[in-house]
Amino acid sequence: MTRAHPSPAGPSRRRLIQGAAGAGVLGGLLGGLAACGRTEAPVDESGRVRLRLAAGGPVTAAHGGFYQAIATGAYERRGLNVEILTGAAGADVPALLAASAVELAVGADSFAPLRLIADRAPVKAVAAFLQKDPVVLMARPDQPLETLSALRDRPILMSPADQAGFWNWLRTRFELTADQARSGAPDDNLKAFRDDPKAVLVGRLTTGDPTLMAREAGFTPRVLIPADDGYPSYGGLVLAPNAFARDNARALRDFIAASVEGWRDYVHGDGTKGDALIRRANPDLNQRLLNAVRDSLKTEAVVDGGDAALYGLGAMTADRWQAFAEQTEAAYASAPDWREAFTVQYLPGRG
Repeated sequence: MTRAHPSPAGPSRRRLIQGAAGAGVLGGLLGGLAACGRTEAPVDESGRVRLRLAAGGPVTAAHGGFYQAIATGAYERRGLNVEILTGAAGADVPALLAASAVELAVGADSFAPLRLIADRAPVKAVAAFLQKDPVVLMARPDQPLETLSALRDRPILMSPADQAGFWNWLRTRFELTADQARSGAPDDNLKAFRDDPKAVLVGRLTTGDPTLMAREAGFTPRVLIPADDGYPSYGGLVLAPNAFARDNARALRDFIAASVEGWRDYVHGDGTKGDALIRRANPDLNQRLLNAVRDSLKTEAVVDGGDAALYGLGAMTADRWQAFAEQTEAAYASAPDWREAFTVQYLPGRG
C-alpha cells in the first residue's frame, strides 16, 4: 500500500541533516553521491520502487496532487511505493537530498533550484505542478490597490523566507524601498496588519490565507496575485538529484506521470480523497478550508494554466526560467546558470 508519512525526520535522520546543512558541504555531498556509482532507488517487499518525497514543511493544498495520487492508487498502479515526509516550516530540503534521506523533494518556488545551482549542488527541477506561484498580497478592501504598482510607501508584512525570496522580485520590479519590508512571525504580522490600514500582508492561496484573513481580521481582504502581474515563478516543483534521475529514469517518469494524474483529479475530480490524507498529516487544516483552496486553484488556473495549458500538467519552459533568473539575480551571491536548474526530459511524452 502506498503510504503518506506525516512524521518529521527521526533523530538519526536529523543528525544527517545537520551535518549537511552548509552550502559548500551540500554541493560536495551531492557531488560525491554522483561520483560513487549508481544510485538506484530501493525496492520494497512487493517489488515496488520506494520513493521518499520531502514536502518541504507542513502539508498544505500545495501538496494536494501528490496526496491524491496516493489516495487513488496512481503511484501503486505504476509499481511505486511513495512516502511523503513532512516537517516544520523552513525544513532544509537541500540537506535532506544531500544526506540521501529522501529521493525527491518539493520546491516551493523557482528560487529553490536556482539557489541549489548557485551552491553548485547537482539538483534539477523535473516538473512544476503549480503554474502560478500561489503567493498573494492582501490589503483592506477600502484601499486603492488595483495593481502592484500602487505598493509604494506601504508597509509590506512578510515572513523571513519571503523577505529572502519573493521580496527580491517585488522590490526590483516595482522600485520599492528596503524599509517597506517588515518581516515577523505570523501573529506579529497579523497584529500589524490589523493596526495599520495601509499595510499589505503576504500570504498564500494554497494555505487559504485570504479565507483565514476574512475570519481573523473581520473583513474580506482585497487580494492581488503577483503571478497575474508578471511574477514568473513556478510552484510545486519536483526536485531530483541529477544522479538519481539518471539512474532511475523510468521510476521518475512513472512518478511524474502518476502525479499528473493526481493533480488533475485533485483539482477537477473528487479532491476530498487527497484532502483526507492532507488533514491526517496536518490536523490544523479542515475540509471547509481545503474546499475553498481547491476552488481557488481551479478558478485561477494555478495548476492547468500557463505552460500546462499548452504542454500538459507539470510543464516548464526555458523562457519562464530565463525570465525568473534575470528578474531575481540580486537574490544570489553569484548568478546561477538557469539552464542547469531544470529539465523537461522526464515529463510525459518526453522520454
